[in-house]
Parts: sequence; structure tokens; C-alpha cells
Amino acid sequence: MAMPQNSTGENGFCFTQTLDFSHPSPPPGETSHTFTALSGQEPSRTPLSNGTASSSVPSPSDSCAEPLCSPTPAEEGTQFSEGIKYVSAEGEELACGWGGFTPGCLQPFNTSKGVLFFLCVASFLQGMTVNGFINTVITSIERRFDLHSYQSGLIASSYDIAACVCLTFVSYFGGNGHKPRWLGWGVLVMGLGSLLFALPHFTTGRYEAHSAAEVGVCGGNQSLPCAQAASSLSSYRFVFMLGQFLHGMGATPLYTLGVTYLDENVKTNYSPVYIAVFYTAAILGPAAGYLVGGMFLNIYTEIGREIDIAPENTLWVGAWWIGFLGAGAASLLISIPILGYPQRLPGSQRYIVMRVSEAHQLKDGSHNKASDPDFGKTVKDLPRSVLLLLKNLTFIFLCLAGATEATLIAGMSTFGPKFLESQFSLSASEAATFFGYLVVPAGGGGTFLGGFLVNKFKLRCSGIIKLCSLCTLLSLLAIFIFFIHCPNMPMAGVTQAYEGSALPGGHLNLTAACNADCGCLQEVYRPVCGSDDIMYYSPCHAGCKEVSQNLRNGKEVYHECSCIEKTFLPGPGNAEAGKCTSSCARKPLLLFFMFVVILFTFLSSIPALTATLRCVSDRQRSFALGIQWIVVRTLGGIPGPIAFGSMIDKSCLLWQDQCGEQGSCYVYQNSAMSYYTFIAGLAYKVLGATFFIAACLLYKPPPAESAPGSSDASENGNCDLQEHKPSLRAGEDI
Repeated sequence: MAMPQNSTGENGFCFTQTLDFSHPSPPPGETSHTFTALSGQEPSRTPLSNGTASSSVPSPSDSCAEPLCSPTPAEEGTQFSEGIKYVSAEGEELACGWGGFTPGCLQPFNTSKGVLFFLCVASFLQGMTVNGFINTVITSIERRFDLHSYQSGLIASSYDIAACVCLTFVSYFGGNGHKPRWLGWGVLVMGLGSLLFALPHFTTGRYEAHSAAEVGVCGGNQSLPCAQAASSLSSYRFVFMLGQFLHGMGATPLYTLGVTYLDENVKTNYSPVYIAVFYTAAILGPAAGYLVGGMFLNIYTEIGREIDIAPENTLWVGAWWIGFLGAGAASLLISIPILGYPQRLPGSQRYIVMRVSEAHQLKDGSHNKASDPDFGKTVKDLPRSVLLLLKNLTFIFLCLAGATEATLIAGMSTFGPKFLESQFSLSASEAATFFGYLVVPAGGGGTFLGGFLVNKFKLRCSGIIKLCSLCTLLSLLAIFIFFIHCPNMPMAGVTQAYEGSALPGGHLNLTAACNADCGCLQEVYRPVCGSDDIMYYSPCHAGCKEVSQNLRNGKEVYHECSCIEKTFLPGPGNAEAGKCTSSCARKPLLLFFMFVVILFTFLSSIPALTATLRCVSDRQRSFALGIQWIVVRTLGGIPGPIAFGSMIDKSCLLWQDQCGEQGSCYVYQNSAMSYYTFIAGLAYKVLGATFFIAACLLYKPPPAESAPGSSDASENGNCDLQEHKPSLRAGEDI
């Protein structure tokens, strides 16, 4: 049967070859409804879903040239009373709705842009919760529940552990199943995880922070029962880990099935842009999480309770739990429309027909097995699917490159605010807000720019991998900025002795003649900044005897501090609550090159993802993304926060002391923190660049064959319309 020519304005392609489409007819008696997009048209013409016209002569072998669904004359008047029903050529229902409930008001959203919007909201919420709120409140949770950095690193890694457990199952069966349903249920589970993460706030007792009048000043009541200080709150880390585990389970379909669902339902050239927008929302989510989470940390965790300490005080714990309640409720709501989308969108068949294979060619030709339409639908094909991917060296090296990048991203996103907090002597909320301002333009802009460059220059798979290599090399050069660091603010008894000389061997000595009679407790850490620009462990350790309120900024001011000398006049000096402000001259330079590292790291993310989708066969894309995420999380996401947490712990100068038990870290050595960050960044960036270059050198593209009459093919360079579609045969009739 000769196929009628179809020319569309949207995609600009037409067939000049005869194509063979074999498919079953719809079940007898089944009716289908559609919109009549154009009025006054000729009886022999019907509109396509994109507004173009096509011959109305029945052609059972033509699923691309005829409309997706057509009304009968008797049905046109009752379309909206019964609801809209889109049906594909195979009888597959393509309406947007839940079961039989498919109201007409929902159908304008049944497009690729509608799917993109809801998936962007879901990825925004996931990023805001997992990579924003959790990283922002990590210091507050450590303080509230007496956790070490490596324990908070385990909490962060629980997300990736859950993803690794679920990825093979979800990507293999979900890739051949109803993707929107997998996505919707995943977002719902993610929302439950957020609600569970906030639960410890409501199941623990009130947080008690001691005021200055009780234990702060010299000679005051310094009693602090050990039973109160050494609590068992650290066991709540298992609740946080379970919440993160649900986050990981719920987000697993989002970045595997969500990406392939978008890729299947848009034109090949537009796919990188759609995916870039999707991932940009995922990057803006953490940025919003840092900013909003920083605002919540300025609210005391026990809302409505009077408290006499300021957010700058190290005993302050902000309302870390509010963001998780809001994000959890929003995730539950957004899962409802996602569950209503069909297995594929109306009009998506044209993109499937025009897709060009760029799959890596194996020497033994075994890659052709994946072209079988029945391949991957049963469990028995799972080992063969894994074997095909393991033979694809380009895919393997792209996975390894992604793992090295993920290690740095996971580590820096978890402890980046803490790095800024230590280097620039900021409070936890200020550091989180600062890091958010850094991530918004660098991470979000880099992600979108990467997809834009692939689309703008119409890069093929080989060119995309070269772009990734270039970005990694540029960020590698910027890593050397971590040779530079801001010096620690001088702290009496920690970084320098009370007399002003350095401490021998870095040993702590918080007791001096000026505070020997004060009976100060090491369990009470409340740094103050003296009028001599030196920080002190607490007002008591500064020898301060009186306290008042600064009406201008609301901070506590301590007087008669025997360890602080006035600058010009003899006698004891004053101190103000909080850390001394850092006047580091290297701050702008350090921030600029941190921006460059983040920009080029995220700039390669979408091109690397696009290269992964293109170097494997169509039927293996979802499964390939699942395997890639397993590698990325196993080698990068899971060990990243743990390794960075252990590294940061090694640079600790002053640990919390709870009646002989070591708690969280109070003061870090900035030079050691920068040194460890530089070593880790350099090693992983060198590995990443090496893996990208190896992937580029080993990539073997398909034989160059053009498809005449396809402008989509001409846009992509040489393409083979018949590469992996055995049902398409040029010059044959049924």
C-alpha cells in the first residue's frame, strides 16, 4: 500500500518513501472522541493533533498520516457531556484523566508542555527537599540531636542507598510499563518521606537553650546536669534515614522514567532543551531550599516560645522542620495530575517514526538484539539487557564520569554551606542563604545552558561527549582556587593562647588566670567577639561578669570582661554575642572560582545525559538510565557525603564535650578544610576528564545513511530512518 505524503509545519518533514505500518485494528464497537480543531473544513480532510490536515481515506497501515482519533457525526454533539477520549491506532487510550474520568478541561494539559510543567514542579520539590532543606538544616539537626558529621553524612547517603535498591526494578519494568503511573506513585512516596523526616520535632521534648543569665557569665550558675547534656537523641538519626530512604524510593522514577517519557514525546532536536528545563527546575529546587530554609532557621524551633538568645548564638536551633511539612504536602498534591497522564501523549507517534539511532555499534553486532519489539518485556531478557550495556564501553565510561561528578556535587551540596560558614565566619542561616545565591545562577544557568548548546549546534553523540570533556577540563583548572583559604578568626584558647601567642602543637587551653575563678564549663559553647577582635569560647571564658541588651541590633553585650583589654583605656573590655565578622580579602576571588566550578560542573550534566540516551538503543534507554544512576550513586552519591563528612571532621579543631562524650564540631581549621577539598576535587576532576575522553575515543557511531525527504534527518546530519525500526521498509507494500 502506498503511503500518502504528509507535510507538517511544526516538524517540517514529509515522506517520499513508502512505509509499512502493521498494527491491529481497534476492537469492534469501540468508539473514540476527539476535538474538532478547525471549522468549515472540507469533508475529505480532518485535522491532525498539531493542526495540520491529512487525508481521511482509511489506511490501516498509516498511523502517522491519519488523525489520532476522529468523531462520528452522531458523537460530535455529545463529546463534552461524556468526556474526551483519545485513542491511538492500536486502541490505546490517550486521554488525560483517572480511569474513566477524563474531563475535557484536563485535555489542554495533555501535551508535552503540560507534562514538562508537572514534572518540573515534582523535580523542583525533590531538589528543594533532598538537596536544599536537608543540606541547609544539617548543622541544626546535628546540634539538636547530637550528631557527628559522619552520621549526618549517612543520613544524606540514605537517599542514594534507596535509589540503588529500587533502580533496577523501576527502570526495567517501568521503562516498558505505564510511566506516568510509576512517576505519580513515586512523587507520592516522596511526599510521605518528607512528612516522616519532620516527625522527630513532634515526638521529642522541648529544646532547652540556656540563657546568659543562667550559665553564660563568670560567677553565674554553671551547673549543667550530665543526664541533660548527654541525651539519647542521636538515635533519631534512624528516623531521618528512613525518611531519606522514602525520598530515594520516590525520586527513582523521576530521573529515569521522567527523562525518557519526555524524550519519547518530543522531537529529537528539542529533547535536550526539554530535559534541560526539567533538570534546571531540579537545580533551582535546592537553591530555593537554601534560601527558604535559611529563612526558617531564623525562626526558633519551638514556635511561639519566648527565648532570650539570638540566631547568631551557637545554641540556637531554627525551625528546620517547617520546610519538610510544606514540601511533603505539595508532593502529595502534585502526584495527582501526574497519575492522570496516558502511557504516551497524543501525536507522539510521529517522533518515534522520525527518531534516528546513534547507538554505539558493537563489533559482534549484538546491539541489534535490542531492536526486537518484544525485547525487554519479560524478566528473562534482563540478563541480556545488562550484558548489552556492559559491552557498550562508551556507556560504561559515561557512567564512570557521571559518578566522579556526582561525588563532588553530593559532597559539596551537603557540606558547602558548612564550608562557607567556617571560611567566612557566618551563622548557619547566613551560610545557607549565601550558598543558595551561589547555586541559583551557576547550577541552574549551567544546566539550562548545557541543553541549549546541544540544541543550538545540533551536536551528535560524539560532539556532545567532546563538550563534556571540555567543561570538565575547565572546571579542573578552577579547582586550584582551593589552594586559597581565609584564615581562622583568632580564638583565645583554641587558635591562640590568651597571651596572644600560638598554642604549642595545637592543644586546647581554655583556662587562664583571668577566668580561673569563674568555674566555666566546656559543655557550654557560646562564642563572643571581644572588643579586641578576638573570639572567646563563651562569656564566662572571657571573664565577663555583666550582660545587657544592645537595642540597636538586639544582640547581648557583656561587660567587665577580665580577659579582654580595652584598646585605648586600661581596664576590662566588652564582648558581643556571636562570631567575629571575617574581613577576608580573598573572599571575592574564592567565591568567583567556586561559581566557575559549579557552572562548568552543571554545564556538562545535560549533555552527558543526552549522550547516554543516544549511545544506547531506544528500547534500552530507561534501563540504561537506571543502570547509570546505580553506578553514579554507588560510586558517587553514597560515598560522596560520607567521604566529605569524614574529611571535614579531620579538619576539626574544637569538638563538643558532653560529659566526656564527643559531640559535633564547633570550630574547623580553614586551611585544612581547603586542602582536603582541593585534593578531593582535583582527583575526581582528573578522573572525570579521563573517563569522558575515553568515552569519546571508544564511541563507534552507526553507518552514515540518510533518509531522503526528512528534514528532521537533515537537521541532525546523517540519519537512518530504518536503523532500528524493522517495521519500516522502503519501497514495500503490504
